[in-house]
Amino acid sequence: MIIIIGAGLSGLLTAYRLQQAGISYKILEARDRVGGRIHTVQGARDTPVELGATWFGQQHKHLKNLLEEFKIAGFEQFMKGTVYFQPFSTAPAQSIEIPGQAPSYRISGGSSQLIHALYAQLDPEAIILNEAVKSIQFKNEEIRIQANSLYKAQAVVLALPPKLWATRIDFQPELPENLMQIASQTQTWMEDSVKVALIYKNPFWEAGKLSGTLFSNTGPLTEFYDHCDHAREKYALCGFMNTSFKVLDAEERKARVLQQLELVYGAQALDFLEYRECIWSAEAYTYEPSATPLFPHQNNGNAVFRDEYSSQRLFLAGSETSADFPGYMDGAVCAANRVSEELIAALNSQAN
Repeated sequence: MIIIIGAGLSGLLTAYRLQQAGISYKILEARDRVGGRIHTVQGARDTPVELGATWFGQQHKHLKNLLEEFKIAGFEQFMKGTVYFQPFSTAPAQSIEIPGQAPSYRISGGSSQLIHALYAQLDPEAIILNEAVKSIQFKNEEIRIQANSLYKAQAVVLALPPKLWATRIDFQPELPENLMQIASQTQTWMEDSVKVALIYKNPFWEAGKLSGTLFSNTGPLTEFYDHCDHAREKYALCGFMNTSFKVLDAEERKARVLQQLELVYGAQALDFLEYRECIWSAEAYTYEPSATPLFPHQNNGNAVFRDEYSSQRLFLAGSETSADFPGYMDGAVCAANRVSEELIAALNSQAN
């Protein structure tokens, strides 16, 4: 039995690869849902909006290959029309030209389509939600994982952000000091992001030959984009809020956002169907305070996460451990493919 801790993209894909090889597994997930930092919500008029991971590029080959494997389509981020830049919170928005750059893409139906596709292939009884792991004890011939219940395993895969397992799980015997130190100083991508989405009956920005893209130096919204579905039949704007605004209460944040949008787009921006937001630092199973400030992607992809531990009984997955595009969806896929290959090889070696 293999225990996988974390039911995000990396954990689910690791389980799927093990299942393909005929290896039994269980996934322990602290949240009440699967997906981790991939979090597509269905808003008004059944409009999918991304409150978590959203974009990928042509360079993200691991993710693209997985989408092709599951026959899930992607589509190019809509950027046609005027782009606005707001230098100050009280300044009128200025139209700007964005230098030619490679397009970004979104997953048709939402990023969670990939999560749903993986989940549908797995044994639902092998995925246990609301199960936060407290300790992992490596005995001579078995591993004991203590959560709400006690689990026993041949090997364990940590498929959650390194800072979380380094600060919240008690390992016996202790893991190497260097590994624990680096893990505790590894920035969890998106851990302090605030995402905002507004759903509309009609795409007023497209009708006005606007791209829906807004960049602002001060916010509250710092980046905002067209967020219509792939068929352009459901309409939304979505992006990021300056994290300093998270100290305000929800109604005040919303009022500030609407004030900014009215200043940029006019009163038509206030004719929305629904407002949604997600403060990721309020997500207990994503955010963990850092002893010292961490810069974006600090220690993401560090080689220490790909070393051998506990006599090939402990494997480190999760996006931040990836050698390729750590912190992104592509990194989560890359890490899962690597760990599953290593684990299958180790089990085959032990059998022989």
